[in-house]
Amino acid sequence: MTKQTFLDLGWQPIANGFIPKEGQENEFSFNLQVAFDDETCLVTQQEYVAPEKMFHEDYAYRGSMSLTMVDHFQKTAKLLSGSLPSSPRVLEIGSNDGVFLNNWDTDNTYAVEPCSNFAEETNALGYKTYSRFWNRDLSKDIVAEHGSMDLVFAANCMCHIPDLKETFGAVANVLSDEGLFVFEDPSLARMINLNSYDQIYDEHAHIFSVIALKNELERVGLSIIKVDNLAVHGGSNRIWAAKTTSERAKYIHSSVDENITYEKLLGLDNIAVFDKFSSRVAQSKQDLLDVLYRCKDNDQKVISYGATSKSTTVFNYCEINDNLIEYITDTTIAKQGKFSPGVHIPVYSDKMFDKTVDVAFLGAWNFKKEIFEKEKDFLARGGVFITHIPEVKVINQEEIRNYVDIKTNRSKI
Repeated sequence: MTKQTFLDLGWQPIANGFIPKEGQENEFSFNLQVAFDDETCLVTQQEYVAPEKMFHEDYAYRGSMSLTMVDHFQKTAKLLSGSLPSSPRVLEIGSNDGVFLNNWDTDNTYAVEPCSNFAEETNALGYKTYSRFWNRDLSKDIVAEHGSMDLVFAANCMCHIPDLKETFGAVANVLSDEGLFVFEDPSLARMINLNSYDQIYDEHAHIFSVIALKNELERVGLSIIKVDNLAVHGGSNRIWAAKTTSERAKYIHSSVDENITYEKLLGLDNIAVFDKFSSRVAQSKQDLLDVLYRCKDNDQKVISYGATSKSTTVFNYCEINDNLIEYITDTTIAKQGKFSPGVHIPVYSDKMFDKTVDVAFLGAWNFKKEIFEKEKDFLARGGVFITHIPEVKVINQEEIRNYVDIKTNRSKI
């Protein structure tokens, strides 16, 4: 593997590591550099953070806190069930608080979740959950106890694991001969098109292209048979894969070749496009700082909406602290009363998003539809949002009336 660095986002903390005031002095950080592997076309970090530092008993992100994600996983489960036998054996890797598991029968559904707080919850719900990190040894234990799986599902998890050969090899081991491996992760094409560099943080060891995934999966005897382009999490791909020797692998959906062709058109198999991306990221930083300083000069109260991992990357890269953003509001109780990683902006309840706020930075920009609908009163009284995706922009009520959501429509850079 030959990795060429194209982006340096500076020293970054654990993105989801919201901390109490007394924990700030010993906060962990690492140099977040992003590279392109010219052999596999994989976009990956130069330095991986130890899994134990990110995924543990205090992990805060809950998928079920978002109505968007609850609805998404309900629809996903219904879709997948149509391609499975009756009473399928289902395994989810990275099950979080059970937002996907809840749609399946407890008798034949199993889970892997290294964050013990969530593993305890899903075990209590009746789903046998292994609170361990995913690898070949665990896959062997699961097969020995429950047999091979008809469906292995993972959402925003595969991109977390540095060793893809071990990861995908473990999936091949636990998958039945005609089973389906379906996983969702952020799309590299969407990240490049949207300039959404905040998709990159400690947990996202890789940002996947279909090109790279095809190369990585084929190394362990798995083939991509279909690709769905999704809007969730700022643009994701749902990859459908099966054993290369299976009947399923004889029927490759046209979406596979369409995605690969499009990615090559974008240049995702060449370092040059990533060098251009790096320049656009630097410009985005300058533009965002310009807007925030202008708000400060006008004595406007600016907060951030959503204590997200994405905003951690933005604030630390752009060196934004409570001098420019007074506080962050979030519905996650575990984050309230703490401080954002690295720059230590205080986090409060969403009740603090009140009439004193003039400007809100969209830290959770990937849920903007939900946010705009929820905060109609804020917009009606003249409040504005700031977004940095796909470019830095101030959004007011009038613009939202005519707001055209950024679709998955494909356009050349």
